[in-house]
Amino acid sequence: MSWDLGAGLEGRGVVVTGATGGIGREVAKAFASTGAKVMVVDIDEGACRELAGELEGPGHAYRAMDLSRVAAHLDLVEAARQSLGEIHVLVHSAAVLRRQAKITDVTEEDWDLQVDTNLKATFFLCRAAAEAMVRQGGGGRVITFTSQGWWTGGFGGSVVYNATKGGIVTMTRGLARTYGKDNITFNSIAPGQVRTKMLLTDLDPQVLEAMTQATPLGRIAEPAEIAGLAVFLASRHAGYITGATVNITGGFLMY
Repeated sequence: MSWDLGAGLEGRGVVVTGATGGIGREVAKAFASTGAKVMVVDIDEGACRELAGELEGPGHAYRAMDLSRVAAHLDLVEAARQSLGEIHVLVHSAAVLRRQAKITDVTEEDWDLQVDTNLKATFFLCRAAAEAMVRQGGGGRVITFTSQGWWTGGFGGSVVYNATKGGIVTMTRGLARTYGKDNITFNSIAPGQVRTKMLLTDLDPQVLEAMTQATPLGRIAEPAEIAGLAVFLASRHAGYITGATVNITGGFLMY
């Protein structure tokens, strides 16, 4: 077995959602560097096209779509199979966060937007990708994104967002049990504070500083520091890891 981080990924089809965001962009670039063929998925077509054109190596593709449109998931999976030849890996990082500093300001619209995009869409997209992997044979890898907030409940007006992230942990475990017989692994990445637009938008600087001080490494992460974990979980090295929630918080969480 090769001991390169991305062992087994060369030439394989990888779908990355939320790909033009801070973490998603670095994940897409990391997979491309392994020789994988990457489909970039996000809501902005121009940004998707630009990123796909920047990725190292040949065979990449892009698709612009709103993932809350569950009815479009099967079309996305089929488009990925046509463009990449297969789907061996799904890295699902797409999410939305709508902060409300006061819990009494949370509206039904706030709830529905975050639950539909972060939780409902995750289930249906992961299922669609896994069913395609079953039909292909040969197994596969599905990597979801949760947050330190699945454990802590979140900070800075993000109660609803973190409720969805708790659901993703439980869902990922259930899907791991369901598809283990097909050699499809399901794992979730739980980042802490990462220097992204999502984290910093409307976040009280004092909250950010308090969280940073509570992190033993004393800083927030850069998006590229998350990408290597996604590659590892998709590689041959992680073939016996499934149902895991991997904490990558600089020590903010320890479990």
